[in-house]
Amino acid sequence: MRNLPDPVAVGTLLRHVLELLDGDVAKVYEEQGLTEYRPRFSPVVRALLAEGPLAVRELAAAVGVTHSAASQTAAQMARAGLVTHTPDPQDARRRLIGLTPKARALLPQIQAEWDATVAAMAELDAELSMPLAELLTEVAEAVGRRPFRQRIAAAHRP
Repeated sequence: MRNLPDPVAVGTLLRHVLELLDGDVAKVYEEQGLTEYRPRFSPVVRALLAEGPLAVRELAAAVGVTHSAASQTAAQMARAGLVTHTPDPQDARRRLIGLTPKARALLPQIQAEWDATVAAMAELDAELSMPLAELLTEVAEAVGRRPFRQRIAAAHRP
């Protein structure tokens, strides 16, 4: 059996689970010859496919991450030749992120991996007491209603 983080160290445990899941997805991409493709690129690719070129702020909102995280991911994807940054024709101060022909050429292979990942997640979910995405959504909503820092502060009060 693997050594697992202390269950009381929830942040460490969450990072460990994310590393296990994302690490294996990354290995699958690498085995399939997608050596420059990262799991964190998939939500961006899906958003750009659905909505077309987007500014970083719009991309961040579509993916559900911070502006900084979206910007960093887009920069990594640009280095891999998967996205371009072009001036917005309606506002030259903004840059639009769009998929490159290279990314579009990889879509059948990427889509096959997405489908396999969804099937693998369904199999994993069947082993859990509730689907992982459902639980994590529940956690995010609860922390949204009452931030964790408030919960910690309340625990300090006598």
